[in-house]
Amino acid sequence: MKPLRHLFLYLFLLLLCLGHMQPARAQLNTDRITAIGRNALYFEDYVLSIQYFNQVIKLKPYLAEPFFYRAIAKLQLSDYTGALSDCNAAIERNPFHPGAFYTRGFVYRQMGEWEKAEQDFTEALTFAPDNKSYLMLRADVRAQQKHFAEARQDIDYLLFRDPKSPALLFEKGVICLNAKDTLCALDYITRTVQYDSQNATAWSALGVVDIYLENDSAAQAHLTRAIDLGSKWAGDYINRGILSYRHHNYRSALADYDEAVRLSPRDAGCYYNRGMLRAEVGDFNRALDDFNKAIDLSPEQVEMRYQRSLVLLQLGQWQAALGDLDTLRQTYPYFLPAYYLAAQARTALGEKKAAYRLRQQAYELEQKKDSIEAVQTLQHTPNTDVQIAGASPAQRNRRKEFSLRIARDGADETDDPNGYESDTRGAVQRRYIDVVNEANIVLTYYASSNTLRRTNYSHMLLDQLNRKHMLPSALQATSQEVAQTADMVNDHFDNINRLSSHIDARPDAALYFARAMEFAFVQDYTSAMDDCTRALALLSPERDKAAVVVITFCRATWRLRRIEYMRANGETDNEYHGRTLASQAEMDFDIMLRDYDYVLRLQPDFAFAYYNKANMLCLQKDYADAIEHYTRAIKQDNDFAEAYFNRGLTYIYTDHIDEGIADLSKAGELGIYQAYNLITRFR
Repeated sequence: MKPLRHLFLYLFLLLLCLGHMQPARAQLNTDRITAIGRNALYFEDYVLSIQYFNQVIKLKPYLAEPFFYRAIAKLQLSDYTGALSDCNAAIERNPFHPGAFYTRGFVYRQMGEWEKAEQDFTEALTFAPDNKSYLMLRADVRAQQKHFAEARQDIDYLLFRDPKSPALLFEKGVICLNAKDTLCALDYITRTVQYDSQNATAWSALGVVDIYLENDSAAQAHLTRAIDLGSKWAGDYINRGILSYRHHNYRSALADYDEAVRLSPRDAGCYYNRGMLRAEVGDFNRALDDFNKAIDLSPEQVEMRYQRSLVLLQLGQWQAALGDLDTLRQTYPYFLPAYYLAAQARTALGEKKAAYRLRQQAYELEQKKDSIEAVQTLQHTPNTDVQIAGASPAQRNRRKEFSLRIARDGADETDDPNGYESDTRGAVQRRYIDVVNEANIVLTYYASSNTLRRTNYSHMLLDQLNRKHMLPSALQATSQEVAQTADMVNDHFDNINRLSSHIDARPDAALYFARAMEFAFVQDYTSAMDDCTRALALLSPERDKAAVVVITFCRATWRLRRIEYMRANGETDNEYHGRTLASQAEMDFDIMLRDYDYVLRLQPDFAFAYYNKANMLCLQKDYADAIEHYTRAIKQDNDFAEAYFNRGLTYIYTDHIDEGIADLSKAGELGIYQAYNLITRFR
């Protein structure tokens, strides 16, 4: 936790020295809220901290600080779109804020926009020209752009002041390695381990340099040292496995590859290298499984198809092998082995003419070998050898200014990455969720408390109805209902009997609606809708608008519940009132939409109806109209978290990824923290 503590202390002192702290005047509330938000951020309550900064922004939208801190929280959650927007807002309000430029540069760095990142780090350096973090990050993004001379200048400037810093020596070594200056890399990384002999990442990098220098024995020793020091990076096991494979120590190589797969189950290189080993020892079926997995994970690496085609040929799967070889020839038209192997497969299939044409093509290319060398330099032949893991994720993420906890690359999404009991603390973007819309808004007596969501669940019509005490309990709007207990269900059955006696004595709209609510609680939605219809027949839209709007809205909501209930109970193929469920559902959808339209004619600002209708349109795959209705709901309530979330998913369904991520970012900002997992996956 120390790096983030140091970051905040540094930023605080920097702002104080530059005179950008807000003067102490009648700002006690916002200052206190900001302080609480910063504390939440410090303790990795990123989702909660965003809610505090939201409140400050609402009260004083002209302040830069809450946007700046909210950007840091969003960055921790991998919401780069939201973090970038907040950094822009902070800079717009205070163009002399080095922390905002630094943070925005870090966001651009994470997004791979190296030039923009360099510009922002340079801007931050105009305020603090000797800042180590700014210079190291600028050196990093310069190296990413292959501006190695400028990157070295930044590190050399720092090394002049601190020539024995392991972090700086390591940084210089990595830059040299990326510039393919292996002797320079060897020098600086060797000096790193001299000053920091317990640095597993440095030993790992030293092993990579040794591999490039073909010093296998030293590489083996250095990689083993990294692993003994606790390295959990799959690349160390891959590289050590490659060395064992080269020296025909297959048992050790296989053990290392197995461990690499365990540590990084989404790394295609792990499966590819293990597949190479299995093919080498004749375990073709398992080799094929590994190559299939590798290609599924990284289909753009066409080179992997060559090794898979060899295994497919060994297994006599000629057509499948031809598919891989045809892809290879299209991508690398001068790769002769693909022609000869394809000819072999065609021959095995009895297609002798096709096989002859392929051999002839290969022969003609062979004759033109000298003339096509220039073309080959532009379009390389595939690298079909084992894949060396060239750089550890720890190298690229070794500075933890914004991340206290670096998640393992490819960690199982079902594992809790945070170690927190609370679902809302830490890197919540690592918690896997299903890609499903937020539920409809319903009116109920019971609603779970969710202090994070900013949606306005009240409306003046609900308030009017509750003040009239038309129902025995106050109605609440929510998308998160409380599950009924057995005792609660029994109470509702008793209430149905009691209300039925009153209705028999004196039919009344309020009694019908009260009984409809009770029927809904016991999942008798047909009876609930019937009572709604009876209640509406006794009411006047002009005189009883609040009741008519609310009852019609409930009837539409319960109609969908009836369909869901029937499907859940296996009644999909049963007859329902003389119709199949499919035809009944189609009719019900039309009635639901008409009910929502009627509600909106009577009360055009009833955002819940726009939202629920949009959900219905999504179910019917009418995504364009759904987006329009989510937008109308948001227009009525700019903090409608569920509408942003569902509109974001709908945009993504229709391949508008950027718009979808922007909406998911807003939903996360408004308290639906599950959105951050989807942002990470869809980005």
